[in-house]
Amino acid sequence: MTQDDFSPADERPSKSQLKREMHALQELGERLIAMREAERARFPLSDDLLAAIEETGRIRAREARRRHMQYVGKLMRREDLDGIQAVFDEIDHEQQRRDHAFHRLERWRDRLIEEDDALEAFIAEFPEVDRQALRQLIRNARRENDQGKPPTNARRLFKLIRDTADM
Repeated sequence: MTQDDFSPADERPSKSQLKREMHALQELGERLIAMREAERARFPLSDDLLAAIEETGRIRAREARRRHMQYVGKLMRREDLDGIQAVFDEIDHEQQRRDHAFHRLERWRDRLIEEDDALEAFIAEFPEVDRQALRQLIRNARRENDQGKPPTNARRLFKLIRDTADM
């Protein structure tokens, strides 16, 4: 076969590939629809797509919703997909940072309950903490833990830690 034997049709994506791309655009549209309006405002979306997203909330019939999602997918083809994906990546990154900070505070709570020397380390890192309330919550959380009671004071301790760390 030579270069001249290939027709322009051979260079086009297959029907299956086009269908996969359309489903991916519909799923992206579903993610946008599932978001609150304030979150959606961060995205570079056209007025047509925003109107279609708002219309989705009024559609109850299953088949009508399916057809409407195909329409949303069609509109998504004209959108700035790189810009939309960049905002999704930014949101995911923010969520990872929040999760990491949350886990860090959970570790502080566990250390404060389990280790005696953790109190001074916590006070050194967060000098503005209410020390009296901190000590009392640690003492009560340890007592709850020893008695096998629900962790009410451990939750309060976590709230104090979270408030102190401004999260």
